[in-house]
Amino acid sequence: MAELATIARPYAEALFKASSSDLAGTGAWLDRVAAIAANPELQQFADNPKATPEQVLDVIVSANGAALPPAANNFMMALLENGRFTALQEIARQFRALANAQSGSSDAVVYSAFPIEAGALNGVAAALEKRFGRKLQIAVEQDPSLIGGIRVVVGDEVLDTSVKARLEQMKVALAA
Repeated sequence: MAELATIARPYAEALFKASSSDLAGTGAWLDRVAAIAANPELQQFADNPKATPEQVLDVIVSANGAALPPAANNFMMALLENGRFTALQEIARQFRALANAQSGSSDAVVYSAFPIEAGALNGVAAALEKRFGRKLQIAVEQDPSLIGGIRVVVGDEVLDTSVKARLEQMKVALAA
């Protein structure tokens, strides 16, 4: 895994420097393309020596549903021509880390047993930003195993107020 991070770093840094005027726009298309690239069948197609970089890019654009910006096309062609397509998800992760570092924010994933309404999410986001002391880019994922409450992951920090965690704490306390 360290090798993939090493391969991805120069691409992420170059993309970050080249798109310094529109980090949000670049981050948006990069995240979409990285999600498309996660498809195992597309990975297999890209690894096929008979598939040209242009064909792979056409499949990505088709899956995206809209044309990519010219900078995105150039970047993707560079990756495909250099055989670095498998590093795309790591490139996207490192790009987000660079963009977050510049803006002083962090990515946060809020796991919830139930869907969270927009109004409630805004309140949770404000409380979490106060708790962690920085601006957060929040993504919400549903996890029914939590039973209730939420579990928040910000980098290597975890805030777990779920019913599942509380039951585990009670189990440990009763067993002691």
